[in-house]
Amino acid sequence: MGQDGFSSAELDRLTRAGRLLLAAEDRLPVLKTIAWDRSHAEAFFASGERELPDPVYPHIDPEPSLERIAEARRLIDGDSPVHAWLLRLCETFTDTARLLAATGTAEFNTYSRRLYGDPSSPIADGKRTALDLAVRLDDVLADFDAAAIRLEPPESLTAHELKARLDVELPDVFGTQAPRVEVTLQVSAKAAAGRDYIKLREDAAFSDLDVIQLLQHEAYIHIATSQNGLRQTHFPILAESHPGNARTQEGLAVFAEFISGALDPRRFRRLADRAIAIDMAQQGADFIQLFNFFRERNSADRPIEAFESARRVVRGGLTSGGAPFTKDSIYLGGLLEVHNYLRAAVRAGDAGLIRLLFVGKMDLGDLDAMQQLQSAGLLQAPALLPPWAGDLRYLLSYLAYSTFLNEISLRDVSSRYEHLFG
Repeated sequence: MGQDGFSSAELDRLTRAGRLLLAAEDRLPVLKTIAWDRSHAEAFFASGERELPDPVYPHIDPEPSLERIAEARRLIDGDSPVHAWLLRLCETFTDTARLLAATGTAEFNTYSRRLYGDPSSPIADGKRTALDLAVRLDDVLADFDAAAIRLEPPESLTAHELKARLDVELPDVFGTQAPRVEVTLQVSAKAAAGRDYIKLREDAAFSDLDVIQLLQHEAYIHIATSQNGLRQTHFPILAESHPGNARTQEGLAVFAEFISGALDPRRFRRLADRAIAIDMAQQGADFIQLFNFFRERNSADRPIEAFESARRVVRGGLTSGGAPFTKDSIYLGGLLEVHNYLRAAVRAGDAGLIRLLFVGKMDLGDLDAMQQLQSAGLLQAPALLPPWAGDLRYLLSYLAYSTFLNEISLRDVSSRYEHLFG
């Protein structure tokens, strides 16, 4: 019998199950399957912004993945955090297969809500929802909108200039394994990232703050955790992005923007607006109504940015309303949960609990399993860490202070200044 109760036979069964799940997940690329090409934006603007986009999605046969999942499930026979983690992945990938089999239908939204939740899902304390937080942020930040626009750095960088900046910065953390940077029109958002690349939309304009956001969010979190996951030879599934780890991974990526000073008010408000727009779509708003909502909220942006924001909400579901893709409702809740976890880790006085987040791509709910694997000597320490996690001095100081600050009654403090606040 090995450490933490894993015999060699049991470890063999678990690693085989993990590889079957990896093979199942490999056939289920969610964001790639529901992507739109550039022609939909061109057609929408050619119609005078009056005709709903009509994307056609590739057919995904769920059965090959479901067969692998069933085979993996038969191998997972035990009661430990690692068994629970792999069984949860079985459920996640089953729902993901059903999600992709239902693209372009109302049923797509059913599986989207099972996988990602929606704006009405409870977050943090179980009493508030992502929509509550989004509305609160939107209200507060709206008061500073004009000031935020004045303070925001100008979008003076072209995609090619940004590529040159990233090509210099990325090797500082990644060395010779730095992701390649591509400039192309064939990407919907201003920027997108994969396991070993960052794509920049050729006709987009960027600011100096965008450089920091891309480095912190896409490179130092999404790409770095994927590369760290590839080093986990027993469970290479830890290199993969999927709906079962999206909430924590996006929350960690937004926290990276926040702790590095790159999460400006307008970016924060955009995250809130996405959750509000998903709720609008759940209530029946169609693509054109969502486009107009984003145009109104960000009037300084070019119309293509409002199109892309609306696209994020309806991709995979129905452009006519009622069945959105709910992934973007996880960002704020994920941020809150990651922030609270990090504060709890600081209170526990264990920096190892912070670095454990970076061994690969996981959900916070999987940390018991990661700790068990680490104790059994089955996990490699993360080779790549963002600067703020590699040198924890500032993070520890900030979190220690914010933990104490959270114990202070804001209502009592505010009462001292009521004569100023009116």
